[in-house]
Amino acid sequence: MNHRTALGALHIGALFFGLTGVFGKLASASPAIIVFGRAAFAVLALGLFARLAGPGWTPLQGRDWRRLALGGVLLAGHWVSFFIAVKVAGVAIATLGFASFPAFTVLLEGLLFRERIRANELLLVGLVSTGLVLVTPAFDLASEATGGLLWSLLSGLLFSLLSLTNRAGSGRIPAVQAAMCQNLVVALCLVPFAAPMLGQVAPLDWLWIGLLGVFCTGVAHSLFVAALGVIKARTAAVVFAMEPIYGIAVAWMLFAETPTPRMLVGGALIIFAIVISSRLAASSETRKAAAEH
Repeated sequence: MNHRTALGALHIGALFFGLTGVFGKLASASPAIIVFGRAAFAVLALGLFARLAGPGWTPLQGRDWRRLALGGVLLAGHWVSFFIAVKVAGVAIATLGFASFPAFTVLLEGLLFRERIRANELLLVGLVSTGLVLVTPAFDLASEATGGLLWSLLSGLLFSLLSLTNRAGSGRIPAVQAAMCQNLVVALCLVPFAAPMLGQVAPLDWLWIGLLGVFCTGVAHSLFVAALGVIKARTAAVVFAMEPIYGIAVAWMLFAETPTPRMLVGGALIIFAIVISSRLAASSETRKAAAEH
């Protein structure tokens, strides 16, 4: 894979990730069914990718299993809350609310890893907060928009915790192996809730759920991992900041979810914060690598 094809793979991966909310809305099944099916199909897709990519599995120790199990539980909560937000408030609000996770990560890293929060990171938190205020038409707990935003914020918080959990165990377990194990945990967590309703799922819903699991999870994650062998992490992070744009644009075309000017401004602030946050994170990793050498 050369630089051009790797960049193309990243954009395709970002598009697939951005379509998550779209497929979730197309499927009329409950969030429990959607998340169970997505995880099950993702395990199959990631397992196939791992087999094609060749050997590379790492023997897992007890602490690895505990960390992966915790990550799987957080991932399950993240997905369920996100799809509830999609059902309640639509793709745009759910996607932008979830996109707040870099702000949560900045705050949680300071608390959990005792890292000093810098002024530019506080600025990012302020940009995201301002963007969220603009995205929501009115803060009325009885309204669907506010309820959906709160669910999407919970989704962003859980994803942030998942990112920090994966950070704590990064470097030992290959990314595809970790993702496959965590998706397996997700499927096991949702079995008690999904099993009684599996027979009632329409065939068309299984199509959307299958596309969600294979393309928006397995293929997207595999493309991301493969491209990182060629593309710098900083470039990859900026490309993946396009994810909300892809999702909102497709929802706009399919569901006539026309964003208001206020929502567009708020979304632009959030996406700008994601790009800056990604660049700061990549710069930090570059400085650490240089210091180690």
